[in-house]
Amino acid sequence: MIDRSAPDAPLPTGPEHVCWAETLLHSRRTTLPKRLRGPGPDAAQQAQILRAAAAAPDHGQLLPWRFIEVPEARRSALAAAFAQALHERDPLATAEERQQAGDKAFRSPWLLLAVCAVRGGDPEVPAQERLLSAGCALQNMLLMATAMGFGSALTSGKAMQSAALRTLFALGADEDALCFLNVGQVIEPRRPRPRPSPETYFSRLG
Repeated sequence: MIDRSAPDAPLPTGPEHVCWAETLLHSRRTTLPKRLRGPGPDAAQQAQILRAAAAAPDHGQLLPWRFIEVPEARRSALAAAFAQALHERDPLATAEERQQAGDKAFRSPWLLLAVCAVRGGDPEVPAQERLLSAGCALQNMLLMATAMGFGSALTSGKAMQSAALRTLFALGADEDALCFLNVGQVIEPRRPRPRPSPETYFSRLG
């Protein structure tokens, strides 16, 4: 067994590891929060998922992203923020519509908000590189959750840019809320969707 805590530990290589990695990558699929149930990952599993984020590329070692857990005790506050965000966009939204917006806060067993500092700091690291780093961190977390047998999804929406959500999470002036990371047990597995073939997204500079 390779000691992953050792910084100079040799990387596993060979056809069997390539096969395992390819299987993991293509096993990942989005499972929406309404198709997830508890229990979510325990404390040790959460720590492993969070450590996976640290392997993301990070130009300048800015660590431009962070994750904020929304525990069960704070789901009502998030629901209120979702409802208020809808009211910000549509003052004529009905009470039922606001309730439906708020209900989304309670669906995910383990819920994290991904935040990225897209402004400020080192001007040599532009916003797009910071966002790419955050995206890689999220993908690492999704893959680790998949390897553990959990379902997962990234969810966003118009509420992400709302004053209500920014206030609830005390976001800094340089920060934007990117999406929520949802992790839990899969109620009913989805059928695999077709993946695009490389020729649809690959070309050579002529």
